Amino acid sequence: MSNSNIRSYTLGPLTVLELSAPEIISVAAHAGYDAVGLRLLPSTPGGIYHPLIEDKQLLARTLQCMSETGVRVYDLEIVRINEQFDANGYKAFLDTGAELGAQCVLVAGDDPDLSRFSDNFAAFCDACQPYGMKPNLEFMPWTEVKDLRQAMNIVASINRPNAGVLIDAIHFDRSHSLVSDIQRIPVEQLHYAQICDAPAEKPSSEAEVIRQAREERLLPGAGGIPLDAIFSRLPKEMPVCVEIPSPHLGDAGNRARLALEATKSWFSRHIDRE
Repeated sequence: MSNSNIRSYTLGPLTVLELSAPEIISVAAHAGYDAVGLRLLPSTPGGIYHPLIEDKQLLARTLQCMSETGVRVYDLEIVRINEQFDANGYKAFLDTGAELGAQCVLVAGDDPDLSRFSDNFAAFCDACQPYGMKPNLEFMPWTEVKDLRQAMNIVASINRPNAGVLIDAIHFDRSHSLVSDIQRIPVEQLHYAQICDAPAEKPSSEAEVIRQAREERLLPGAGGIPLDAIFSRLPKEMPVCVEIPSPHLGDAGNRARLALEATKSWFSRHIDRE
């Protein structure tokens, strides 16, 4: 018997980043997702994002689309903590997230001074607390928080009840993180995880690691990432973000549909079987 109904599936914005926020919600509803993530701040300078903070008409259309479809906004991207970070500058971001009903925020570490990063991450967690939002530290091998163990140590050190660790399957694999460490993460720090697959052979350059992660991932089961080892150690009921940017899967609607179908099929075969 399948237990796929015990978890919710979120459409990651990177999968369909060319779409506007209302379009992402409509595509997610048509494909059968429970929720979406939205990128309220760009990942890179000049990068694509959803300008709901400054465009109130677009925010209103997004909220209307959510009401009409029943699709929720689960997480927001992307807060990059660098040397100049000031948690006090994120009120408009958090106010907009509260209107959307978001529960989680994705955080990346760009400050090489990890002590200062930890202080700023703690301050951002404190800023999120009145909104009921949970900041999640995503380790990526090309950032200053490079692997799971680093992320775990930082979250443990700041001792904030709403702080979490975010595991993205491709970053876990490319950072040589250890599956044995997953079981050491306190369950209250696991708010969601991101799934995809990628070739078993790891890229030889950082540039190719980044390109694959941002532009060309594979459907679950089509590559060589040890997804079984990762997701069998995570709570079954934890929300799963389907983050599979791939030019080979057709237009955004087709991409979202195929990604969810493959993800549900993979979970039914590998995690949810009795």
